[in-house]
Amino acid sequence: MDAFAAEELQATFVPIVVYWLYAGLYTLAESSERYRLHTRKEQEAKDLVRRKDVVIGVLLQQAIQSVVALATLRLAKEDNTAAEKPKRTFPTVMTQLLIAMVVMDTWQYFVHRLMHINRFLYKHFHSKHHAIIVPYAVGAMYNHPVEGFFMDTIGGALSFLVSGMSPLAGTFFFSFTMKTVDDHCGMRLPWNPLQALFMNNSAYHDIHHQHYGSKFNFSQPFFVSWDRIMRTYMPCSRETKKKSP
Repeated sequence: MDAFAAEELQATFVPIVVYWLYAGLYTLAESSERYRLHTRKEQEAKDLVRRKDVVIGVLLQQAIQSVVALATLRLAKEDNTAAEKPKRTFPTVMTQLLIAMVVMDTWQYFVHRLMHINRFLYKHFHSKHHAIIVPYAVGAMYNHPVEGFFMDTIGGALSFLVSGMSPLAGTFFFSFTMKTVDDHCGMRLPWNPLQALFMNNSAYHDIHHQHYGSKFNFSQPFFVSWDRIMRTYMPCSRETKKKSP
């Protein structure tokens, strides 16, 4: 196996491992009510889908993504075969990652918003994700396969190709997009760096999953820029919700 092939496999499967490890940690933390945005009773009463079905749905989504990821990485290799291999300097890699983040945010904002505006798309596709009204980490990638393909899989492929990053940089980027696990964790942790550094965090995205906020906070997974530009921004309290008496 050549070095590129090894990096292809790494970029495809490491993010999946990161997803389940990170989601697993949050699943263990759910037993505590202290930092939950909603109580366990509220979650059990509101959510419309069983966790077993959520896990199966996420595994299906990841299987589809893996096939597309391998095809995209192979395409990138063929396009760069005759070209001189670019140097992986720190400024170059950071620039590529920033470009990928902007592309991902732009693609997902407008596809996500379309899924809400168009009644047909919402009813037949996006409503599956919103069956989880009280978000939790494992359900971050629970989507209809068609929606998952167009919003997440194609968004990731475009981010990778447009930015021109290497498979190694892609491993980091796609692992970092697992921030969506954090955004759906349903917990507000004061010591969590992702929740402190990014306004697009668990409290921000939780608003979108509630009925009163379903037309707001479409941005994901990194910034809130498009929500501000398109006037779909709804602020959230940055204070941790305390345990109910």
